[in-house]
This record gives sequence, C-alpha cells and structure tokens, in this order.
Amino acid sequence: MYAKVIKPLMDFIVALVAVLLLSPVFLVLLVILAIVNDGKPLFFQQRPGKNGRVFSIVKFKTMNDKKDSQGNLLPDEQRMTKAGSFIRKTSLDEIPQLLNVLKGDMSIVGPRPLLVKYLPLYTERQARRHEVRPGITGWAQVNGRNAISWEQKFELDVYYVDHISLGLDIKTLYLTVLKVIKRSDINTDGVATTIPFTGTKNDN
Repeated sequence: MYAKVIKPLMDFIVALVAVLLLSPVFLVLLVILAIVNDGKPLFFQQRPGKNGRVFSIVKFKTMNDKKDSQGNLLPDEQRMTKAGSFIRKTSLDEIPQLLNVLKGDMSIVGPRPLLVKYLPLYTERQARRHEVRPGITGWAQVNGRNAISWEQKFELDVYYVDHISLGLDIKTLYLTVLKVIKRSDINTDGVATTIPFTGTKNDN
C-alpha cells in the first residue's frame, strides 16, 4: 500500500512544494552556471529507472566541457569548476531532479539512478535495485555515499527495496539533511567523482 499508492502521491506533493519554495535558488544557480559553463547550466543524461526503463535525468552542470588536444574530455577533476565544486558538496546539483520526480521517473527516496552502461554488469541480486523508482537521495547515500565500495552500496540498495516504508524514508531524509550540513562522504579519496563500476568479481 505505501510503496504503490502513498509514496508516489507523497513524492509528487513534496516535489511540487519543493520546486515552488526553491525556485529562487534554482534561478540564481541557473544564471551562475550559465555564466561559468558557457551557457550550459544543466546536465542531461540517460539513466535506468524502475524496471530498467531508461529516462533522461537532469542535474545542474558542475563540470565544464574542456578537452585535450586530441578532442577528448579532460579528467573530471580538471573540469570541475569552483562553483560546481561548491554546488556538488552542498548537493544543490540535485535540485533539478525534482522535475524528474514530478514526471514520475524518480522518487524523493530510492536507489540512486546510475549509468546505463552498468546494467549488464549487475549480478542478479544487485539488479534488484531497479525494482523501485530511483531516488534523489537513498539509503546508500546516507550510509557512505561515494566513500564506500560499489558492492556495499548495492547491498544497501537491496536492503531499501526489501524494507521500503514511511519510517525508512523519513529516516533517510533526516540523515540526508545531516550529511548535507556536514558535507560528508561526497567523493572517494583523491578523485572528483566516484570510481566507475566495472562489475563484481565474486557473484554472491
């Protein structure tokens, strides 16, 4: 009842209210990032959602598009702008995903939507993370985020799928606020973004 009826309704209401309240912040960041990113304040990318259905996620663009002499994008840490670094550390880059929630592609709380190229790399158990809508924040994010291994994150995702409830969602949101305030577990040590997932060697 909660997962199928109450949660989607609550997601829509919370996202709508949040969009209205955060619209001034949204507009300010839109202008700032348009200036530092050559007129490209938003980042769009294909991500798998519930049941693996692909949708277009939208986030604030925290990295520029600078390339090397061969035309290849520079490493993430070299493309991360100062404004982008601050926005990512404060998780403000996630604000546009409220639009994804209003569209029904995402939930406020759920496993984070990862890259489409990871789909064939999941074990059968890891793929269960797609049994629910992906979220702006999730149980894995408040229990380590990018500071823990992929396998640990996937186990936390499956735990959420198996224990989804109003209480767990409220706890996740509360811990998310604490994480944002403390700016903790943003990235793995020494890299601007998390290390790519290449598959799990031992299939449990």
